[in-house]
Amino acid sequence: MEKFIFNQCNDIDGLFHIIPKIYSDERGYNYEAYNVKLFSNAGLNMEFVQINQSMSTKGVIRGMHFQKNYQQGKLVRVINGEVFDVAVDLRENSKTYGKWFGEYLSAEKKNMLYVPEGFAHGFLVTSNVAEFVYQLTDYYHPEDEGGFPWNDPSVGISWPVIDDTKISVSQRDSQLKPFSEKTVLKPKKTR
Repeated sequence: MEKFIFNQCNDIDGLFHIIPKIYSDERGYNYEAYNVKLFSNAGLNMEFVQINQSMSTKGVIRGMHFQKNYQQGKLVRVINGEVFDVAVDLRENSKTYGKWFGEYLSAEKKNMLYVPEGFAHGFLVTSNVAEFVYQLTDYYHPEDEGGFPWNDPSVGISWPVIDDTKISVSQRDSQLKPFSEKTVLKPKKTR
């Protein structure tokens, strides 16, 4: 059996939902979270330069974030809990510009999403706590960050908000400008 299943998301070029093969028995489990050869065979030829990890509680939304010039491709996964993960295409001249895709990622499923450069990214924590890991293709440049509100009606993301869940966003994220004021992202600068 293959070690990974790579599914392109909603015909959005470069955006992949990745399902690893899990080997488990009564002792626990083991799986490959990344394999450069197998990812390359699937057309994912990225080089990671940074790994970040975050922890958030239920109802926290982080996003929708992007870097304007130093764009980051992201291989994301959850190592504890569950999130609803979202990517929005912002690439110049993309036939899917403004189109979004969302997928539940969980520690139980061990599934991943590869979000290519030129996308906004965010997630909603749907479990009590979630720990989230990002493998990044470029370094974070704080002066280069951009974003738009998670609930911007012009994007129309269908977040799975449960009636009794209190949504929590950072002060910075609550002050983001609308999606309509954003420009498309041009090919990134090099490191």
